[in-house]
Amino acid sequence: MSKPDISTSAGSLQLSNPFLLASGILDENGYTMRRILDEGAAAVVTKSIGMEERSGYKPPIVSVDDPIVINAVGLPNPGILNVGNEIKIAKKSGKPVVGSIFGKDVNEFVHLAGKMEEYGTDAIELNLSCPHVKGFGSEIGGDSSLVKEIVENVKGSVKIPVWSKLSPNVTSLIDIARAASDSDAIVLINTVRGMKIDIHSGRPVLTNRLGGLSGPSIKPVGIRCVYEVKSSIDIPVIGVGGIESAADAIEYIMAGASAVQIGTALWKHGRGIFSKVSNELEEFMAAEGYTKIEDFRGLALT
Repeated sequence: MSKPDISTSAGSLQLSNPFLLASGILDENGYTMRRILDEGAAAVVTKSIGMEERSGYKPPIVSVDDPIVINAVGLPNPGILNVGNEIKIAKKSGKPVVGSIFGKDVNEFVHLAGKMEEYGTDAIELNLSCPHVKGFGSEIGGDSSLVKEIVENVKGSVKIPVWSKLSPNVTSLIDIARAASDSDAIVLINTVRGMKIDIHSGRPVLTNRLGGLSGPSIKPVGIRCVYEVKSSIDIPVIGVGGIESAADAIEYIMAGASAVQIGTALWKHGRGIFSKVSNELEEFMAAEGYTKIEDFRGLALT
C-alpha cells in the first residue's frame, strides 16, 4: 500500500507537507532557515522585517511557565536592506521562503514587499497583528479600512502571493478577515495579548509589561478563529498557535486550514519537530484510510 500524500498548498504556493516555520523563531539567519528546511519544514517564514534595524526591548523579553509562554521582544530585526543575502542562502534549499514584513503605513508595506520580491521570496506575509509594539500592529490590524488599503496596495505592487497575518485581539475578526480577503491566504493567529506578574516583587515579569501569549495555551483560540473565518469566507487559511504534534495540526486542518505554522514548539522539541509531525501525520492518515489531506480538510465545517 502506498504512503498517504501529505503535500498541500497555501493558495498558489505548493508545499511538500503542511508544516511551515512560523515567523519569529530561528528565522533571521539564512543558514538556520536552510537547516530547518533541510530537516523537514515545507517552507519558512522569515522574522518580521521593517524599514530599519530595531534592537527590540531589553530583557526580560520572554517568560516560560510551561505551557504558558509570554513574550514581548519588540520586533528586533536587521532592517530590510540587510536581509537579502540571508534569503538567498535559505533559498538554496529549493523550498519556499516567505518574507514577513511590518510597517507603520501603506507606503512602508509596499516598499518592504517590493524588496522582499526583489530578494527572491516566494510569498509575502503581512504582519498586521503584532500586539505589543507601540505604533505598529495592533493599531493597523484592528482597523479594517487600513487593512484593506494595505492589502490592496501590496497586491497591486508585487507578483508573488500575499498573505495577511491577523490578530485575535480585535473586536470582530470576521470584519478584519473580510477586509483582508484580497490576500492569497490569511494566517491565523498571532499571539494573544497577555501579562505575567512576579508575586514576590509585585512587578510585571516582562520589561514591556504586556506581551503575547503563545504555545499550547492558545491552540483552542487559533482553531476557533480558523473555523469562524472558513465558515464565513472562501479563502485559504494557514493555522498558527500551539501546534506540537500532528494531532494539533489535524484539528486546524479539520477546521479548514490548508497548512499550519510551528513556532513556540521548537523551544521544547527542537528542529526535529518537522520530521516528527510529518511522520505522525502519515501514520494517522494511513490508520484512518485517508490518501490525501483534502480527504479531511474542513471536515468540521460540514
